[in-house]
Amino acid sequence: MQTFMHGAAVWDVACPQRPSRVAGLTMAGFRVRSLDALRMVPHPAVTLLLEFGAGSAVLDCAPGRQQRGSIVAGPGLGSGGAVRARGENVECVQVRLSPVIARAVLGASPADLDGAVVSLGDLWGREASRIRGQLGEVVSWQHRFALTDALLARRHEAGPPVDPEVAWAWHRIVGSRGLTRVDGLAAEVGWSRKRLWSRFRSQLGLPPKRAVKLVRFDHAAHRLVAGEGAAHVAADTGYADQSHLHRDVMAFTGATPAALADEPFLAVDDIAWPSRGTTAFLTSSGSSGAVAGRR
Repeated sequence: MQTFMHGAAVWDVACPQRPSRVAGLTMAGFRVRSLDALRMVPHPAVTLLLEFGAGSAVLDCAPGRQQRGSIVAGPGLGSGGAVRARGENVECVQVRLSPVIARAVLGASPADLDGAVVSLGDLWGREASRIRGQLGEVVSWQHRFALTDALLARRHEAGPPVDPEVAWAWHRIVGSRGLTRVDGLAAEVGWSRKRLWSRFRSQLGLPPKRAVKLVRFDHAAHRLVAGEGAAHVAADTGYADQSHLHRDVMAFTGATPAALADEPFLAVDDIAWPSRGTTAFLTSSGSSGAVAGRR
């Protein structure tokens, strides 16, 4: 376990020693004594937060709306700067799921989340309580990771896969870091535009154009955190100009590029997600080559 210090943020962070048996699934462990209004920055993954222990985080999702305990949220959690996390003595395993595998793991499409933060208990019922208890009983982070991975692998094996054409389109977007022109995706997979857009949205939880913008934003945001200038980042990540980047960052986070570069939520990635970036959400069956089963 490593200690992450960034401004007033001091967190203990643990990483699995082995990769998940499920391609497209990554996780990290967090122990936070005091969490104060952490801005949740949108990311191109489905977020699964598994809490255990005595403390509990509170997500302020919108005026008058809160969510406590273990949660699940679709791609783009925190868009508009609308979600903040706070709490005391928080312990959790955070899982990032590629949208391509999320439907199988969750037992529901990310589209069913409708952009909201949902209690895991509402989605999984009593199984959510059992997981919390099991995570609290084991004595090490590596055991917690192994337990979580085994559970999610079983669910993934039993769940329905997305259409190969949909998976291919997602991986094409991710592999290009959001620089793919979505107009050509349907033709490349041999479907009509209407069919691809409908299947993509229903199975992954967001339309292709939104996926492109989110993936591009994620890549740009991490480069800002790495200390690169906004003008250079804009020119190198597909934005028309620096003003375009500024507008996108404001739309996704409610913050300026300069403020975003100092966000702990992103700065911790170098420790918690060493394979961070959108390329981590390619799965072994989702290369940018030909579509399996194209029809």
